[in-house]
Amino acid sequence: MAIIVNLDMMLAKRKMTSLELANAIGMTPANLSILKTGKAKAVKLSTMDAICRALDCQPGDLFEFREDDDPWKR
Repeated sequence: MAIIVNLDMMLAKRKMTSLELANAIGMTPANLSILKTGKAKAVKLSTMDAICRALDCQPGDLFEFREDDDPWKR
């Protein structure tokens, strides 16, 4: 997938654990793990709002777009 999730990087910068973030935003640790590993297919804007508030960051700090290098898609 071309969208990279940088949530681990932001957690490290803020010296916060995944469990602390999950508790702060009212999300289960399991669902946060799905998001962190890039396995989530969608993210609610309310969830993004809560994460950005808890980590004092912008959505662009959490997600990155990288062009796929798949020759079959050309």
